[in-house]
Amino acid sequence: MDTILGRMQLAARVARRTFRVRVLPYFAAFMWMNIRIAVWCFQRLDSLFYPALRTVQVKNPIVLVGNPRTGTTFMQRFLSDQGYGVGNEVYRMLYPSLVIQALLKPFLPLLEAVSPAKYHNTGAHDTGLDSVETDDVAILFRYFDGFFLYGFFLAFAEEELADGFDPQHRDESKRDFDWLEDTWKRSLVAHGGEAVVAKLFSLGPRLPQFLERFPDARVLYLARDPVSTLPSGMSLVSGVLDNAFGFWKLPQATRDQWMERLYQGLVMLQLRFTDHWNSGKIDKKRVFVVNYDRMMSDFDGMMADLHTQFGIDATEAQLAAIAEKADKQRAYKSSHKYDLDKFNLDVERIRKDCLPYYEAFLPHLVEDAPAPTEEVAAKVP
Repeated sequence: MDTILGRMQLAARVARRTFRVRVLPYFAAFMWMNIRIAVWCFQRLDSLFYPALRTVQVKNPIVLVGNPRTGTTFMQRFLSDQGYGVGNEVYRMLYPSLVIQALLKPFLPLLEAVSPAKYHNTGAHDTGLDSVETDDVAILFRYFDGFFLYGFFLAFAEEELADGFDPQHRDESKRDFDWLEDTWKRSLVAHGGEAVVAKLFSLGPRLPQFLERFPDARVLYLARDPVSTLPSGMSLVSGVLDNAFGFWKLPQATRDQWMERLYQGLVMLQLRFTDHWNSGKIDKKRVFVVNYDRMMSDFDGMMADLHTQFGIDATEAQLAAIAEKADKQRAYKSSHKYDLDKFNLDVERIRKDCLPYYEAFLPHLVEDAPAPTEEVAAKVP
């Protein structure tokens, strides 16, 4: 787990044992290595062709945090589209060299044919190489690490590897934040922007470290009923796995193990952030909590409060875009369908396991729920 090669070997073992895929992992590793070498070489040319890289700084980044399916993608893309900052597109995270990005830009439609993004169900999450996406992707591409790796592959391993992705047991914050800062600088230069709008769903358990590293960061934490987000997030991931490897044709025991491990991991992301919030490890003045239901029903009011808390003077164009989006939000209905039973979940269990999260961010949904199950409680301080 401590080396890229070790993580690759674990993923290849999963591919062979679980998905009966033997050649593809070695081809993917070969391509990944060649991309890394090309990026390393061309990054040495970036400062020559883009001298602004020598002086650009990451200032006042806006960072969205929250479990998958809480509305982080919508918020990141809206803020990026309306000029609050710039988001990172997938291809910029895959090829974090400005020279390579300029060379590849005309060929992106052709590269989509071999992009992993093609396995996404667009009804659940529309994405592509040119789409602004979560910056967790940058960590996966650079270090073959992070919660993405666990959710898509290593949760299938024979042994439980969750501790390798839990910052209480293995914290790679400095490594990851150094790389994120580097990619954000390149994104600022590429877009000619002044601020970054990033999204990191796995940042919740290590937000105190992040705020210490980026003391001027402004964080939006998106909160939504886990009864909706947990099965929806699991449906999103299993949909990709099914399109790529036929997940729903795997043995029941294999699917059940993966479901339980992914569920526990997603719950951990919520509860660890909640614990830091409740214990005062997070400066609440620097975090704006976005309630999903309010984002849908009162988007303009929510944005007004966000402007006030972070001292943002919105332009006339931004205010007009907010008003227009507010009308659309109230009428929006997701086409992504999911089923609790399909993922071995039920409302009572989710309410039990996520009780501290409900009490902190969704108190109106607390209905005298019992304490979290012992298995979940043991993972959270």
